[in-house]
Amino acid sequence: MDATFYITAFATLFVVIDPIGLTPIFIALTSGADAAHRRAVALRACLVAAGILALFAFLGEAVLGFIGISMPAFRIAGGILLFLTALDMLFERRTKRRKGAADEEEHPDPSVFPIAIPLIAGPGAIATIILLMGRSQDAAQMAGVLGVAASVLVIVLLFFLMAGVIERALGKTGITVVTRLLGMLLAALSVQFVLDGLRDFGIATAATL
Repeated sequence: MDATFYITAFATLFVVIDPIGLTPIFIALTSGADAAHRRAVALRACLVAAGILALFAFLGEAVLGFIGISMPAFRIAGGILLFLTALDMLFERRTKRRKGAADEEEHPDPSVFPIAIPLIAGPGAIATIILLMGRSQDAAQMAGVLGVAASVLVIVLLFFLMAGVIERALGKTGITVVTRLLGMLLAALSVQFVLDGLRDFGIATAATL
């Protein structure tokens, strides 16, 4: 593996977690809060999400082995899940669900739920981190994947801290356009995950990939 692996890992996690799409939800969940409270919520949410992703990064494959699920099978299932997430992004279904979660949330501190779970460290992000760790060939590459995940979470934190500025700059139309583009990219990456799983099973040859 070369730099392409880390670029793909970053792109996949960035698209799945979708910092741009999360920003309006963060604004809705923290509406009326002062800047200090918003910063505290943003930092706490990202730290909790980081812990969850790290936990699944190290134990996810062991859990799969314990219940008898092979990594190629999980790659295919994860790819399908990511593809469904891409469809949600392209047709706004995920945004509507996130807005519904924001409307229903009444707790004064939404950092753990619903921001950290399931908005940041949701099923798609968990599946992705397990898939990427499964593709890593040594400890250095695993550390690289964790570094990539950490960098994406830092970007999420920065987007949250600049939520007000981003909201004014992009507007609803800009956020919609960016979300559509990210959805198309995620669809292509999810298909690649499925092809990787099929190749591991011997169904697809390397020449087709």
